Amino acid sequence: MTSPLRIALVVGSTREGRFGPTVARWFEGVTADRSDIELTVIDLVDADLPAHWTHDLAPRGRAFVRRLAEADAYVLLTPEYNHSFPASLKQAIDIAGRVWARKPVGFVSYGGLSGGLRAVEQLRLVFAELAAATIRETVSFHQFPFDESGRPHDTDAAGKAAVTMLDDLVWWADALRTAREREAEWREAS
Repeated sequence: MTSPLRIALVVGSTREGRFGPTVARWFEGVTADRSDIELTVIDLVDADLPAHWTHDLAPRGRAFVRRLAEADAYVLLTPEYNHSFPASLKQAIDIAGRVWARKPVGFVSYGGLSGGLRAVEQLRLVFAELAAATIRETVSFHQFPFDESGRPHDTDAAGKAAVTMLDDLVWWADALRTAREREAEWREAS
């Protein structure tokens, strides 16, 4: 790899009192020592996205899409609400549109007995339609197993799951970045 892969961690819930920022801080810590990753956290609370789909985005909404476009890969941090993912996340995905194409997407989920895995399965269908490559390995937290300091109760298992997912994400991100660069060169030569 020539340069670190730019990975955007998208915090997908905007609910008041949400647990996502706690999980995001933990995930940032997992990636801190990796020289192959440059992580950017994009919190939908700060994105200023409209409640209804529109091409006319506010400046912060346009900045959100630009930041996503700059990434080589994504990790979506999603809770599970009513056996699915939040509407705020679906709105963000739809607004960004083709930005996701030909890039890999990994998942960190939390909530209830399933640990958010039902939300992840539905997100896989959405990203298939957007021509993104979803990573098989996921990180999921069942029943909010974090202590008061924001660390998972089973730090070893959570860390191993995150490393496994990130290793796969990096492999796909590198391969797809190379393929996108070759395609751009081919189009310029044509």
